[in-house]
Amino acid sequence: MESGDSNIIIHVISVLFNMSWQIFWPLAFGLILSSFIRHLLPVDTVVKHLGKTDAKSLTFTTILGMVSSSCSYAAASLSHTLLAKKATLANAMAFLVSSTNLIVEMFIVLVALMGWTFLWGEVIGGLILIATVGFLFSRFYPKEDEQELRQHIESAEPAKHAHSDCGMDMSSMKHETSDCGMDMSSMKHETSDCGMDMSSMKHETSDCGMDMSNMKSETSDCGMDMSSMKHDHMDMPAQEETGLMSKITKSAGFFQMDLAMIGKEILIGVVVSSILIALVPQEGWKALFISNDVGLPTWLHSLLDVIIGIFVAMIAYVCSVGNLILAAALWHGGISFGGVIGFILADVLTIPMMGVYKKYYGKRPTKWMVGLLFLSILFTGLCVDAIFNGFGWVSTDQTVRTLNQSGFGMNMTTVMNLIFIPLSIWYYRLGKKANAGMGMSM
Repeated sequence: MESGDSNIIIHVISVLFNMSWQIFWPLAFGLILSSFIRHLLPVDTVVKHLGKTDAKSLTFTTILGMVSSSCSYAAASLSHTLLAKKATLANAMAFLVSSTNLIVEMFIVLVALMGWTFLWGEVIGGLILIATVGFLFSRFYPKEDEQELRQHIESAEPAKHAHSDCGMDMSSMKHETSDCGMDMSSMKHETSDCGMDMSSMKHETSDCGMDMSNMKSETSDCGMDMSSMKHDHMDMPAQEETGLMSKITKSAGFFQMDLAMIGKEILIGVVVSSILIALVPQEGWKALFISNDVGLPTWLHSLLDVIIGIFVAMIAYVCSVGNLILAAALWHGGISFGGVIGFILADVLTIPMMGVYKKYYGKRPTKWMVGLLFLSILFTGLCVDAIFNGFGWVSTDQTVRTLNQSGFGMNMTTVMNLIFIPLSIWYYRLGKKANAGMGMSM
């Protein structure tokens, strides 16, 4: 008995290690690339374009989501921010979808684990889902519930959402009562001799007599001492570096914050998926799905598989990147192509995420939100299944990639990990140092 238990534990650890080895370099590469893109296109540059729902606004929303963090909770927080800044509900929900399903690191991991067919399925499915969400939320979300939703946001504003799951609710940061105390508009004086370097404003002999270090609120969520913020977030002239290393350092700051937010989610996702893959045999996965021998109409079989895929995603609590491993297990277990896509897209409907929506928007608005998201994902899964099977793009061989394949030996996985393991460690430390200098240690 003890020997059997030891063998199971060893098998689970082996699967976990192999899975981690397979996804490390594509995940690191995707996060690093995403950090550079986020530096070039910050959130506030496009928020002003989201006040109405049309093709242009949904395009902006899609781009904004693609360059944001892949953390589901960060996506929920930032979509809440967009609503607080008067974006339409449809645009905010489209952002939520794009930032969890159309992200670079997810694409790279998806190709590495499951192949190019699933990448194109995810891209096409993500775009269909964004269009569907835009249509349903703009046409069918009740106006009275939307009004209640916005009232809930406004009434909760003084609370500042101090305990946001990912710490990225920026909706209150432009006010004088901001968590970080950062109303920069009142700090610029036309005749000030002190406006050039904020660090110089902390001395008692300063011409302005302003000790910026005292501006840190005791209840500050962000813990940002303005005395150290010399360059980045100023309206005032500053002697800011413009070289390549400066850009790399700022991008590394995004990388460090992203990893601090999604690291736990990814770890949970990999562990849960590895345990399920190791302990649940392929026949066990097949038991979840409707057999092809039942003789159901094709559309009904596809419908049931997509519903099952969404249901598994809701209870699995796996993050948007980590759930790709479980998606591979479902595919090997016999779920349809549309069911896999439905499962991947449904990471915005996990039970913890629904709890976040309820906190942000209230009980009744959340019910409508979850219902319309469910219908949107269901419709998208059916569309993708019909498109890819109709054109014969889905392989009948359900071993597109060998699940839990060995990554050891002189192969591409080993070479890329030897490059990206030290590179990501250095990049993370660089970002952590940069953020610590800004008083933003996470």
